[in-house]
Parts: sequence; C-alpha cells; structure tokens
Amino acid sequence: MNSTLMLRRFCCCNATVTPSSAVSSQKKPLVFLGSPEVSATVLDSLFNASSKPDSTFELMPSPVAQHALDRGFPSDLIFTPERAGEEAFLHSLKALQPDLCVTAAYGNILPTKFLNIPSMGTVNIHPSLLPLYRGAAPVQRALQDGVKETGVSLAFTIRALDAGPIIASKTLEVDDHIKAPELLDLLFSEGTKLLIHELPSLFDGAAKEKAEPQDDSKATLAPKITPEESWLCFDEEASVLHNKVRAFAGWPGTRAKVIVIGTKNDQDILDLKVITTRVSSHRNHVTEEDEITFANGALVFPCARSSGLEVLEVQPPGKKVMPAAAFWNGLRGQKLKIVKMERVLPAAMSTL
Repeated sequence: MNSTLMLRRFCCCNATVTPSSAVSSQKKPLVFLGSPEVSATVLDSLFNASSKPDSTFELMPSPVAQHALDRGFPSDLIFTPERAGEEAFLHSLKALQPDLCVTAAYGNILPTKFLNIPSMGTVNIHPSLLPLYRGAAPVQRALQDGVKETGVSLAFTIRALDAGPIIASKTLEVDDHIKAPELLDLLFSEGTKLLIHELPSLFDGAAKEKAEPQDDSKATLAPKITPEESWLCFDEEASVLHNKVRAFAGWPGTRAKVIVIGTKNDQDILDLKVITTRVSSHRNHVTEEDEITFANGALVFPCARSSGLEVLEVQPPGKKVMPAAAFWNGLRGQKLKIVKMERVLPAAMSTL
C-alpha cells in the first residue's frame, strides 16, 4: 500500500496507576506509536509484558480511544493525527504525562515539541544495525544490497534521522532466499525482545548512561521505495535481480516486461509480476538473444555476464500468483523474449 494513502492507526497507550496495589503504584506511564502491521506485534508484546506480576508498567487505551471503543466505534477506524506536530495531539500527549515513548515503524517525523514531553525520552526500534541503513526502508535496501547479516537497533530518538544513541542491538544472519516481509517480522520480533529487556534501564535512567553515540562517518541512507523502481532490468546480473525481488516483495513488488510471440509470429507485450526467484547455477543455452526458456520448473531469464535468473512464481495481469510451470504450459508453444528496460535508481543511496 502506498504510504501516502495510508492513515496512521491510533496506537498510543497510556499506563495507569492503581493505588490498591503496591506494584501498580510504581508503574510507569508509557506511550506507544506505530503504523504498519509489524508494529502491532510490538504492541502485543508490550501488553503481554505489562500483564506479568512483576511488570513495572501497564498499558491501556488513552481516554479518547477507550471512550470510542465503549461507544461501539470500530477499533480499526481510530486514527492518530496526520502529523505528530499538531498542537491538539501534543496537548493530548502532554496530558498523559508519559515517562517514555516507544516508536516502531511509526513513519512520522517527531518534532522537538514531541520529544521534550516524555521525561525519560523516546526510543525507536529500527530494523538495521545503525548507523547503517538510516531511513524509511532499511530492510528492503539491505536485502537489495545482498547483505549476509543485518540486525535491529534500539536507539533514542533525536531530531536527526535515526541518529540517536544506541541502547542495544542484535545481529542476525540473512539467508539468500528470505524476503522483506519475513525479515521485517523477524527483526521487529527480536527488537521487541530488546525493548522488553531494556525497559527497566529506560525507566531508571541507566539506559541513557550506557547508550553509545553513533559514528556518523559510517552512516548510510535507506530511502523509501518507489513504484518506478519495481521494474527488472536484465542487463544486470542475476544475483542483483534476485536480491531486488526479495527486497521489493510485498510492496511494490517486481515486474518484467516480456514479449509473447505467437505461432504466427504475432507479438504481444505482457507486464508480468515476478514473485519468487533464484540464481541459476549455470546459463542455459538459448537459440536467440533475450529469449526466455524453461528448465527445472522455472522460467530462465538471461542476464548480464552470462548469468541466469530462474523465476519460480509469477502473476500475470488479472490473475493469481502461479507456479512458473503453470504459466509456461498456458503459453501453448508461444515463445517469450525480454523487453529491455532502463534501470531506475533510488532517490538517494549514499553515505551521509
């Protein structure tokens, strides 16, 4: 889904003090903000942790959200303001008197007025090993680069983009076939564990003491993905294209233009969504330049430096995702050739 069309879910939750319990009377106010589905996993983990007998915090919906829920208003239609800098929103946040704010894939720039409200600061779960891949698409850009390891960082939020001191991080190995949605879920799951483990130090101030400043000289950017980048350009090597398919899985996906040549030499151009791929262990012999062949259950696209991209799943226009074999059988003897596309570069991918 295009992020410019997505309203942000109201995921702010406030801890309350319950005087009847000695444990509850010490519980700290915590506000959570998140937008996409992965942030719900983080919120669920916070709820589970808050329900434990030795928990130092408690979560419940803010008063406005709770009132709307009590009146039968659909929970999926409760939203945050479009911008975190809106005065009404900041006024409501200040009324909650949070000790700590936590963000996870919130996708909204937090102004200084916001950051000044929580007494213990704002922390963010960022799915990269900061200072690498600062920005909107760290998981996608890391996979696109073909990294063999990545990770998740828990860092304080400052005005500069993803540049705050790092409280904790965890490194994970990346296999050659994992796609962005699965890796994103895994990283946020691990990041939530880091957050739960560090909550005591965040509330007592020890986290600020031990947090390490980032080395800005090693920072790289992870700019947001654009739909124009989704086209595959077969004058690149197969490994580059395979990494792109993994990185862009989910949204915006990857596409290839192919020419379908009929038995009477009639031609039709088809926009084919490429779903799952692997790098061929060898280059299949083709009878013509740019011809797409079929071998071992895969469409084989010839790529740069005699490499081949094996496409295992595709989605033709107006149809469901299907195995490459089913698509090939449906051609009934028609041939396929690649339509050459110009490579589209991201808006920025440079060292800060």
